[in-house]
Amino acid sequence: MKEILKSQILQEKQLPELQESQTHKPWISQLHNRRDPNAWDALYLDAAIPVDPLAKACMIRDLQVWTRHYLLIPIKLLANVLLALIMTVKRLLPFQFNAHGFMHKSAAFFLKHFVSPEACYLIVRHICIGSSIINFLIDNGPDPMIEKSQLYPHTVDDLATKIAFLEHDLILYNFLLDYHQAQQANPQWLEQLKQRELNYDSITPVKVDIDFDTRPPWKILDLESTIELFKVFYSLCLTSDEFTRAVLSLQFDENLSVYISTITDDYNWNHLVTNRHALAPNSPFQAARDLIMHGIITEYLHHYLEIGHSVKIFEKGKS
Repeated sequence: MKEILKSQILQEKQLPELQESQTHKPWISQLHNRRDPNAWDALYLDAAIPVDPLAKACMIRDLQVWTRHYLLIPIKLLANVLLALIMTVKRLLPFQFNAHGFMHKSAAFFLKHFVSPEACYLIVRHICIGSSIINFLIDNGPDPMIEKSQLYPHTVDDLATKIAFLEHDLILYNFLLDYHQAQQANPQWLEQLKQRELNYDSITPVKVDIDFDTRPPWKILDLESTIELFKVFYSLCLTSDEFTRAVLSLQFDENLSVYISTITDDYNWNHLVTNRHALAPNSPFQAARDLIMHGIITEYLHHYLEIGHSVKIFEKGKS
């Protein structure tokens, strides 16, 4: 944990490309008024939990969008009513259907035209860092030959062409099944890992191409409101089993964090993971909030690994 605290300085010195690769300036603080301190400045500047600067700035700007304050509650109510109707009807139908291509093309169109650039950035980035975390676990796991994720979208359009949301879930579940099989085949893998250095090749700067400067007046929707609407649309475009699988995937954050802690031999940060207990999954009506937390937790995990990477580079430079 001491390494994590010192690494805020180390990362700036050893991995400048992480900052230089982002053209969007993360945050401009206001003058500190002691009688009226700015809550958003405090939230951004507080470094108790290390987070990528640009991602954190986008999260905080997203919290300030007016649609979150005025539209989120009615959107939630409407979304849950529609979700209940869709889930009930689809369970009663004698057949199941899906529309994966239509779902992704519609989602990409909606994101490009109606959702804030900050929310779009976080969504595209999430797919990328999820792949990096999975690949890190494979590189340092019981079988480095497990099929790795190649899912690295750079734009909103890539989400549609790569069928990214569906592939994101499939990658997770295939990894879990492959990882279990590899652990059974190689029970001594952890002892073997201790004989070599951790491999951080998968932890690289995330490249996302989002236009933050062009903001037509209708491109205003915040992240959580967007996910509430997507929740309904996904339930319509996926089979009942596919939707159940997608909702359940959000509870596996705890499992992945335990795998990472096993590899790094550091369990001091696991309390940050709040999506837990896949054996007692949350209701689909809570899926949007769970997905928001899943995104934040994934940012924590990825930045933790970036810090480990920077510390490794720093220590190599000293030797």
